[in-house]
Amino acid sequence: MARGLSLCSNGRKSSTLLSNSIPRVSISFSPKTLFTCSYPLQSRHPEFSQRLFCNHACVPETVDETRYKELFNKRMDMAGLKPHNRIALGVSGGPDSMALCVLTAKWKTQGLSCVNKTDGFIDGLVAIVVDHGLRQESKDEAELVCSRVSQMGIRCEIASCDWVDGRPKLGHLQEAAREMRYEMISNVCFRQQIEVLLIAHHADDQAELFILRLSRSSGVLGLAGTAFASEIFSRNLQLDAKHMKNQSIRLVRPLLDFWKEDMYKICQWGRQDWVEDPTNRSQLFVRNRIRTSIGNLQSGSFKSELQAVISECRRTRSFVDKVCTDLIHQTVTATDKGYAILDLERLNPSGVKDICLSKYLSAVLQFISQWQRPIRGNTSKLLLNYIRAIPCRTSLTAAGCYLSPAPGSKGTKIIVSCSVDCPLPSKTELLNISFNETPSDDLGQIIADAKSFSDHVAPTSLFEVQFLDVASESVLSKARELNLLSESTYTTIGLLQRDETKRFLTKTEEKSVELEHGTNIPASSDKVHLCLGQNLYFMNRFLIRWNLSDHQCNEAGCRNCPVSTATSMEVRHMVESDWLYLGELSKCSTSNHSISSSQKALRSLKLIPAAARKSLPVLINHCGLLLCIPAIGFSYCSCLEASAVFLPRVPLGGGHSSFL
Repeated sequence: MARGLSLCSNGRKSSTLLSNSIPRVSISFSPKTLFTCSYPLQSRHPEFSQRLFCNHACVPETVDETRYKELFNKRMDMAGLKPHNRIALGVSGGPDSMALCVLTAKWKTQGLSCVNKTDGFIDGLVAIVVDHGLRQESKDEAELVCSRVSQMGIRCEIASCDWVDGRPKLGHLQEAAREMRYEMISNVCFRQQIEVLLIAHHADDQAELFILRLSRSSGVLGLAGTAFASEIFSRNLQLDAKHMKNQSIRLVRPLLDFWKEDMYKICQWGRQDWVEDPTNRSQLFVRNRIRTSIGNLQSGSFKSELQAVISECRRTRSFVDKVCTDLIHQTVTATDKGYAILDLERLNPSGVKDICLSKYLSAVLQFISQWQRPIRGNTSKLLLNYIRAIPCRTSLTAAGCYLSPAPGSKGTKIIVSCSVDCPLPSKTELLNISFNETPSDDLGQIIADAKSFSDHVAPTSLFEVQFLDVASESVLSKARELNLLSESTYTTIGLLQRDETKRFLTKTEEKSVELEHGTNIPASSDKVHLCLGQNLYFMNRFLIRWNLSDHQCNEAGCRNCPVSTATSMEVRHMVESDWLYLGELSKCSTSNHSISSSQKALRSLKLIPAAARKSLPVLINHCGLLLCIPAIGFSYCSCLEASAVFLPRVPLGGGHSSFL
């Protein structure tokens, strides 16, 4: 739930939950919209803005209902959504999310006659309100929003956050709250088997993000803003048993064609109350400063011109994503041993634009390392130079991956494996896996329909996009050259960019200190113990499990078998000494399971490039004795049953996304 909320209504009686015994001070906001407001004169939590409660008392404006419906319906069609699909809404109670509730409810009920109300609620529609638990009042506020949404005929659930590691620091509060919010909403969606989540981001949010990223020297792909539709994957493995993959949720932002002022009008049209968050006006947060600066501009053409530039960036992003997807399908072979092979002859790196090749390499490396951060700057340049040096004769470590020439390829193929010699921001955790034995095919159909739509409208030729070869610092100049920006808008955006860049640079040293002493990134060498019958998700890459079978142990005297007496095993990556141990074991003259298994394992390992072997998980006992390499079938004793399935949390390419 947002911090420091103010309650606004369209004229109905305000809730007594938040208004009783509160000293009142009346203030007004904009000339178009007048609020009668009240707030406590003192706050028990000075780090947050005071809570402000409003009764909306504006003169009704003419609302173009038909236009709003048409824009929303078009976006839902673009996303491949139908009224019968089960949908969740992320709701904070603000005007944006309440407008989303209004539009979605009307679309659901008017789309098909078969969409009915059960017990007063619209079938297949659930709103999720997150109580961040950062203030004492947040629970009451969440319940108030939930009550309002329920009155609209939308089922509502409150997801309460549990800050296990303590409340986030003020400087990282918005980012931490956002990550927690998505995690909590995702958990509800997976539990209720809802595959689509709608979020109320709109055109003003995109404009703010453009200025923010421009001040951080983002490239054209970053300036494209947030995706219209994408897939998010659970941090805790949600296993689709039918397809053996981690399940995803389709995240859709259907309000990107709407501006902030439209949100208020839609709420008035739907006669819905909303709450305002005064902390959204706090100049401590960068997006708030940008929002205020843009809001103070008087030029009527500023937003439309800025939107035109963003749209061109999004067209470029759509084209690059299409090229990247095609290159992955044509040139990348992902193996079940956790590494990938790139075919340089098919790729022809010298014939691929820098922006497309960088995106392609980022996608492959993110998949192998499961490090979902974009690759930028010097690392990106280093990779471009490396991949274009054909034939490949050297090795390179970058972004948590180890790149090396594939054996026998004469430098025409590259092995990309997970580097175990550097820290990786991946998780190793014991978990109770949520198995979905009968997954719905709805999501697959939704994505297929969305792809079909985008294939017809997305640019397919480099001549159809304008920013393909434009560096970050030249985007505004190119936009002015194309007459997307007037001279005044060009100057205004430049001033906003320079002002925020100056603020950003003054905090660089402080931020560097925070990173040095900040979050601990789990190293790939960290040890973890796996007990009998447990499931371990190792580095977001391998799903590991071991058990004891009913087979008779073939060791002389079962008590001497290190496997049959084990109750837990340590999991780590394969090291050179494991290879040497298998070699020595295979030479023994006696005949038993461990010897024959080691001989088969050596034959399998010889087919795996040396660099890729290092990322294979192995099981050892408390004395360090190698008991199992489940990925290649080695086990010390026949009574040991173990498996290691390569099951990356995020698939190659990151799932389907759309920037239309």
